[in-house]
Amino acid sequence: MFGDSIVDTGNNNNLKTIAKVNYPPYGKDFPGGIPTGRFSNGKVPSDFLVEELGIKELLPAYLDPNLQTGDLETGVNFASGGAGYDPLTSAIALAISLSDQLELFNEYIKRLKGVVGDERTSTILANSLHLIVAGSNDITNTYFNNPVRNLHYNVSSYTDLMVTSASSFVQELYHMGAKRIAVFGIPSIGCLPSQRTLAGGGARKCAENYNQAAQLFNTKLSSALSFLTNKFNDPKTRLVYIDIYNPLLDIIQNPKKYGFIVTDRGCCGTGKIEVAELCNKLSKTCPNDSVYLFWDSFHPTERGYKILVNQILKEYINNFL
Repeated sequence: MFGDSIVDTGNNNNLKTIAKVNYPPYGKDFPGGIPTGRFSNGKVPSDFLVEELGIKELLPAYLDPNLQTGDLETGVNFASGGAGYDPLTSAIALAISLSDQLELFNEYIKRLKGVVGDERTSTILANSLHLIVAGSNDITNTYFNNPVRNLHYNVSSYTDLMVTSASSFVQELYHMGAKRIAVFGIPSIGCLPSQRTLAGGGARKCAENYNQAAQLFNTKLSSALSFLTNKFNDPKTRLVYIDIYNPLLDIIQNPKKYGFIVTDRGCCGTGKIEVAELCNKLSKTCPNDSVYLFWDSFHPTERGYKILVNQILKEYINNFL
């Protein structure tokens, strides 16, 4: 697993960054009620994916000091809260950049070879799912809120920059031995509680310019993955684009269908702006987070994530088998 806070399971805990959540009330519904560095009240997509696939219950952070050797064979996580395709995004957040995540992956491969040997390592890499979840921070934090980017790029050229970076990342993974690679599109980020507050006007409507930028990137990303599939021309390789934009938007627009009541704010604090250090042990939380789609102003609740992952697996998993 590579990417940002949506799938980070604790890699940021020992970094000097504000993009970490190893304190209450994060993790209040996690087994044992402990904050682990997951950006939610409980489990995150990385965990549900390995659980639903029958691999193990949780996907550990690669930088977890308690990482077990056995976990190297069954899957680890390199994602870092605050990271993005644009190198500036990771730098602003002091997150582990995608290029640094690849460096950690390279280190992981060497460690794995030391445990199971070269041949078994190649087999594990070829048969593993390599998942990438990134892009939201680029648009919300870097493009629309940083003059370094929005003065020099329009939305079209900036999404080109992002897609070029994503394509390079996928090609690097492929050359390192990955054969099954899934890249998630960007969700309907204009409808996140924080973006409604910051860019949705007094009525806190969905910020359509954010959503349009996400859709433009997604269209370009899907085309880029098709191009790379033809370029590799390898029958054993699967490159899959995963649409998360529409599944999340459907929950936001039809909450009752999924058993939710509140989709325009998070459970933590006022739910309109609190995320990371603004959602802390002094924050009040909603009495029933299972009816909230969002935990904080940027990240879904455990229940929201579980519903999304189940939809994704139902629709896409056969592409990998």
